[in-house]
Amino acid sequence: MEQHEPLTSDFTAAAEPFRLFEAWFEEATASESNDPNAMALATVDADGMPDVRMVLLNGRDDGGFIFYTNTGSAKGRELAGNMKAALVFHWKSLRRQVRVRGPVEQVSEAEADAYFASRPRLSQVGSWASQQSRPLEGRFALEAAVARYTAQYALGSVPRPPHWTGFRIRPVQIEFWHDRAFRLHDRIVFRRESPQGEWTKTRLYP
Repeated sequence: MEQHEPLTSDFTAAAEPFRLFEAWFEEATASESNDPNAMALATVDADGMPDVRMVLLNGRDDGGFIFYTNTGSAKGRELAGNMKAALVFHWKSLRRQVRVRGPVEQVSEAEADAYFASRPRLSQVGSWASQQSRPLEGRFALEAAVARYTAQYALGSVPRPPHWTGFRIRPVQIEFWHDRAFRLHDRIVFRRESPQGEWTKTRLYP
């Protein structure tokens, strides 16, 4: 199988992780055919049992990585009990992976309102109709709820549901991995003591 060389020259020389992530994300956006912003989100439940699912990266800034969800969902409930999480981005076309770990904070009301307003109208209605992660007796019940809220918000804008908001993972560790032949991969990890701390970088064995 063909091996891809890094498109970003010598990424192991990067001095800090956010600019490197932006470069990799830009290349993934051009390379991946589906959802370059897809990421695996790991949380733990009240018993300490890990849970993981794919979500979409909906925003990123100097504070961290942002996604939005129903707070009544499994991930919403798990985060309410333990505001820490991990992410994995895997871009198969580039043979790259980025791992992120850190504490989590809820975004501001203004941030949540602004992002909700940017969503397609049917997605906004779906946020009202879906009791995410709860038992569903059948597809018809979901479609009936969508029809009910579509009628309710037929005129004007759709307000953001009180149970729908965003979370920002503020990384204290970011690892970059690039596939190489014979499993002699390149890996570097950036770590800091807190989201306000200074980064240190370590190169890792494959």
